[in-house]
Amino acid sequence: MVVVGLVIGMGIFRTPVEVAQKAQTPVIFFAAWIVGAVVSLFGALTFAEIGSRYPVAGGFYKIFSHCYHPAFAFMVNWMTVISNAASTAIVAIVGAEYINPFLFPNLDHDVAIRITTISAISLLFIINLLGIKMSARTLNVLMMIKMGLIVLLILAVFAAPDPATRTTTVPTLSSSDSLKAFWLCFVPVFFTYGGYQQTMNFGGDVPNASRTLPRGIFFGIAIILTLYLLANLSYYLVLGFNGLQQSSALASDVAGALLGDYASRTVAIIMFFAVMAYVNASIMSNPRVYYAMAEDKVLPAIFKRINERTQVQEFAVTVFVAFMIITLFLSSSFSKVLDYVMFFDSIALASAAAAIFVLRHRAKRNGEPSGIYKIPLYPWLPLVYIVTYCFVNTSLLVSNREAALMGFLLFVSGLPLYWLLKKLVDRPFG
Repeated sequence: MVVVGLVIGMGIFRTPVEVAQKAQTPVIFFAAWIVGAVVSLFGALTFAEIGSRYPVAGGFYKIFSHCYHPAFAFMVNWMTVISNAASTAIVAIVGAEYINPFLFPNLDHDVAIRITTISAISLLFIINLLGIKMSARTLNVLMMIKMGLIVLLILAVFAAPDPATRTTTVPTLSSSDSLKAFWLCFVPVFFTYGGYQQTMNFGGDVPNASRTLPRGIFFGIAIILTLYLLANLSYYLVLGFNGLQQSSALASDVAGALLGDYASRTVAIIMFFAVMAYVNASIMSNPRVYYAMAEDKVLPAIFKRINERTQVQEFAVTVFVAFMIITLFLSSSFSKVLDYVMFFDSIALASAAAAIFVLRHRAKRNGEPSGIYKIPLYPWLPLVYIVTYCFVNTSLLVSNREAALMGFLLFVSGLPLYWLLKKLVDRPFG
């Protein structure tokens, strides 16, 4: 259930729209979700072995700095820092899309999105600065809300209208167009499945890891795939494929189609507060990455400074929130920000997964540690995972060159920033 908790986020209530638009046909739509789950399983098993071989706190940052040159490690982590803030901004956009039709029905879409998201983020920023204990209270109900909404969506399958009464227009695609559509689907699909990489954080703590860990990961991904397929089936049966492509508030649209306008408004309000609880959790947790980097003298010491009264990393929290707001000023479009995020994440995840080859090579030279988890079918499963993410970036390069170019420039800008920050810290590192 740990894997389920790590993966299930707010994406499933919005990204199916993007998948349906890119897939163009129901067959490609559902196939992308199934294949995406299998590739995510390979990734989760890969990161579990990495965590088992190098069990330290700090996640990606520590793995990169251990396996690669410090400059490359910083470049990837610099991009990850921006990506995490942009990912949180994406989720905030989802909340705004649900609530804005009722708050600002006559206001321009982009303006309304910015007003709602920036106002909500600013409020959560103030709450976090007041103290961790105060903001932590909002986290307890988040998983219950998400799971409850997914269960309600699944139940909607049995109340869905007869598909025969609905007209669905599906284009006829050539083989090459179908393949292109399939690869483009992975951008929103992998965003929705994201979170499994955190298995590296408990790979070294699981008793009898070689047997227990793969079983837990497999069943966790299987549960997630089942829930996501049933949720998507509900969207498809209730709204129709064309309705799914055109929706921007899936859960409330399903509720409205089955139970009327009052149910639609109620679900929209619940979704907004669930989304903001997630955003709040992200504001709390992401500055810890800055703390780990500052401890290793990669960032100035101010990033790990904690207010003794509130126990909050005030400067780090401020920087993270600033990145979120900058993202929203650059674009309030869900799909555009999603492309930026997935370009960043594809580089980071493929590079992180490749660390398994570095660790295995060092183990041959220095001796294999005992009692660790080893991924089956090595090296094929990690290779499939890495190659798939490389194809995702290639698809983005073809479909959205602006996002790819922006991502590449941000990645490269990490190198001069690395040397600049290196001069600002107290001592050299590497």
